[in-house]
Amino acid sequence: MTTLAVRVSPVQGLRQTLSLAWRTLVQIKHNPFELMDFSIQPVMFILLFTYVFGGAISGSPHEYLMFALPGIIVQNALFTTLNTGVGLSTDLEKGFFDRLRSLPIARFAPLAGRIVADLVKQVWSVALLLAVGAVMGFRIGTGPVAVLGMFGLLLASSLAVSWAIVLVSMLAASPEKVQIFGFVVLFPLTFTSDAFVRTATMPGWLQAWSRVNPVSVLADASRGLLVSGPVLGPVVKSLIWAVALTAAFAPLAVQAFKRRV
Repeated sequence: MTTLAVRVSPVQGLRQTLSLAWRTLVQIKHNPFELMDFSIQPVMFILLFTYVFGGAISGSPHEYLMFALPGIIVQNALFTTLNTGVGLSTDLEKGFFDRLRSLPIARFAPLAGRIVADLVKQVWSVALLLAVGAVMGFRIGTGPVAVLGMFGLLLASSLAVSWAIVLVSMLAASPEKVQIFGFVVLFPLTFTSDAFVRTATMPGWLQAWSRVNPVSVLADASRGLLVSGPVLGPVVKSLIWAVALTAAFAPLAVQAFKRRV
């Protein structure tokens, strides 16, 4: 069986990555429903959490919105990384990558291309949540530089988690199993963090875990960059997590992809 060629320059690999990313993004023009998971689902979360749980948790929907919107943005960014894994698994099932076997293409390009495309969609999703939040009464308490920093930090963290999900998609037998595995991991991580509720309100044993939960760290960093609170410590810790996850899972995902194709 012929495998993907590896003797391409880094510049060629980057160009191939961008071409495959564009292949994914251009589908939005012909099928706007491609953005549904990045649009409808996050808006539903912010509306339901704010108006259903906000009064009970924080005393008023507005107060809860000011606390929870950064956490909801983080939660949405992590959950939508599942789209990357599911999309790649679907491409494998349909034989899309079979067409690339005889081409001089970098082994990482098909994976990185899908991740880059989904990161672009993430930018849209975060901007949409901030816009809807502003309509509901959310007010940014920092400045443009901090907001841009939040975008960058969120994309770096999403990139890291995406490589882990991509590895799962290379090992799993179907897109459905990718989704199941992702939710089994991401749901507990997210809902045992301080993304939606303050750590102090949790049982003592759960508080210990929430404080070291990487999702809590990312939510704290996003909250500090958007509203107020500590910034440097949570941002540095989040970047360490992102670098560590990327370094650990990206090579494994590429190797697993090579074995699959």
